[in-house]
Amino acid sequence: MTTLFDPITVGSLALPNRIVMAPLTRNRAPRAVPTAMTATYYRQRASAGLLITEATAISHQGQGYADVPGLYAPEQIAGWKQVTRAVHEAGGRIVVQLWHVGRVSHNDLQPGGGAPVAPSAIRANTKTVLIRDGVPTFVETSQPRALELAELPGIVDDYRRAALAAVEAGFDGVEIHAANGYLIDQFLKTGSNQRTDAYGGAIANRARLLVEVTRAVVEAIGGARTGIRLSPVTPANDVVDSDPQPLFDHVMRQLAPLGLAYVHVIEGATGGPREIPERPFDFAAMRASYRADGGKGAWMVNNGYDLALAQQALDEGADLVAFGKAFIANPDLVARLRQGGPFNTPDRATFYGGGEHGYTDYPALSA
Repeated sequence: MTTLFDPITVGSLALPNRIVMAPLTRNRAPRAVPTAMTATYYRQRASAGLLITEATAISHQGQGYADVPGLYAPEQIAGWKQVTRAVHEAGGRIVVQLWHVGRVSHNDLQPGGGAPVAPSAIRANTKTVLIRDGVPTFVETSQPRALELAELPGIVDDYRRAALAAVEAGFDGVEIHAANGYLIDQFLKTGSNQRTDAYGGAIANRARLLVEVTRAVVEAIGGARTGIRLSPVTPANDVVDSDPQPLFDHVMRQLAPLGLAYVHVIEGATGGPREIPERPFDFAAMRASYRADGGKGAWMVNNGYDLALAQQALDEGADLVAFGKAFIANPDLVARLRQGGPFNTPDRATFYGGGEHGYTDYPALSA
């Protein structure tokens, strides 16, 4: 029987276990630059089979929250180099999640105070984070503008350049963030995409940006170092699709030939219920479609997993299980899962913004 603690090869990486640290936004990168404290945070969690960084903007336009990191300027690459060096010295493996937030942003975070961009000029009924008087503050997102057709090749190229920057920064690979109501997900879903050109309407058109971005990244750094994150039914950031099953069956058919290292799927609502009665979705059929079309990448599942549920997922065909909030409070989560606890309780008040408290000061079992 396969367990969480068995090794697995994922793309170009040999992982010592199947426990993945999910991407977790922490808002501790002033001026979008990772710090020495960031390096400590990831090094502490290097026993995970794989670390996926917090979502990291591919461009200034892609920024949507205060004090989240980027990967588009020399000082950001330098900041990430100290992170990857620390993780590798601790024996870990780390990939960076590439992010463009699209409409989930605010004028104060955009170049020149401009409007955020989106597939269509539909404002998201959600909030973002600004730093006001030194305090992280949730505010309504700004009204976006619809991207011009001529702008889309530039965004695809931003992903390509960010992937190359990731390799320069020492990452073992990248994860394309195509989930949770951010730009690629906004193009995928009918609730946020009302375009009438080649990127709107029919399923193949709405999936076009995802396919172009993924191909560009694969061509730049190779499929064996590329993963992708998807969330078929999450309502996060006010995104919804009228019929997600055929949409994601199509997406799987497009991704299958690209030789990806893994596909990372959020089951149900991000950070919420694993099943949404009003949005039924067959995740097993989604995986079967990927496999039937030749997709060989590892299948990573995510959302509310504990040890027992993770074992069930592995028994049913998953390859990797991502854990989120548990890694915030338990830097040595692998050891704690192996012995069945005890587990530290995460302090929600310190999730976003701040310093070492609630970030690097959770005790390990050895303490």
